[in-house]
Amino acid sequence: MLSRVAEEIYWMARNIERAENMARLITVNTHLLMDLPKRVRLGWEPIIEIIGGHDLFFSQYDEASEQSVIRFIVTDNNNPSSIFTALYHARNNARTIRDIIPREVWEQVNQLYLTARGDAQSVLTQRHRFDCLKRIILGAQTITGMLAGTMTHDEGYDFLRMGRNLERADMTTRLIDVRSASLLPEMPGDLTPFETIQWMSVLKSLTAYQMYRREIRGRVRRPDVLKFLIQERRFPRSFYHAVSEVENCLHHLPHHEQPLKVLTQLKRKAARAKPDVLKQEELHSFIDVLQLGLGKLHNQISASYF
Repeated sequence: MLSRVAEEIYWMARNIERAENMARLITVNTHLLMDLPKRVRLGWEPIIEIIGGHDLFFSQYDEASEQSVIRFIVTDNNNPSSIFTALYHARNNARTIRDIIPREVWEQVNQLYLTARGDAQSVLTQRHRFDCLKRIILGAQTITGMLAGTMTHDEGYDFLRMGRNLERADMTTRLIDVRSASLLPEMPGDLTPFETIQWMSVLKSLTAYQMYRREIRGRVRRPDVLKFLIQERRFPRSFYHAVSEVENCLHHLPHHEQPLKVLTQLKRKAARAKPDVLKQEELHSFIDVLQLGLGKLHNQISASYF
């Protein structure tokens, strides 16, 4: 397989996963702000922090209002992490490798991009936002399912899975880092129930709430949520599971020594950690280590194959 083709497959998967993750973030944050009392002001700025777009956002907008943040994350072509940008690049990736992926997948990627572009104005209004974002999420999931069911599971499919799972691991760490810091650490007694709602929003952002409740048969608590999202080996969007999937793919590919070396160290750090007992500053430092490890892993994959 040509390295150029492998790279296009890898980034197509990352861009589709990114678009889906952004749509989930907006949907869950909208619901969270409606559930919290008016005197609890979390607002929309934490979403900007999650995607690492603080400086870029405030170079273009005066304040992190609902309208400006939605526009920045969904339709802003200057934002490399926006849904439109991700789907635009995914479409270009898919067009380049049309002879590698099933034709139906290319058609679905193209249709998803056109649908999102057609919803550009509607998604900015609360009345139509959920329907527009739901179409993006279901469209991305349809592509993932079609690829799993119709694409030959060869080297190309390994690069696709690597891209998807690296993007998932990255989003999980970003979400934990920013959301745990933006949650209210010392709540008055009458606000304690809302802490549970906020941690539920963290789980729902990763579609993890029901699977968490199956595993943890008790109320939603910070220590359990952190342990579940970082170390649960069977949940597809946990950090440990995502990097384990990347490891499985690398074992199928040649010249994997350097990427596997970095990945083994990263898995070991995640497995040995005790996120449930870490205080906020310690958790932030630990998440930084994981994110730096993901960046190093991506660089090694790129150097070895692209």
